[in-house]
Amino acid sequence: MRDRLTLKCSVCGEENYISTRNKKKNPDRMTVNKHCPRCNKKTEHKEKK
Repeated sequence: MRDRLTLKCSVCGEENYISTRNKKKNPDRMTVNKHCPRCNKKTEHKEKK
């Protein structure tokens, strides 16, 4: 089953993206390099708690 999750910028804390993942296949927290409009650069976005 795929669950929705929110990705949060690790630099400024802005919640920019919504994504999905399969929790059975990927039990660890997701981290992705994405563009943050507030920081105006590519930063690491982590899964929100």
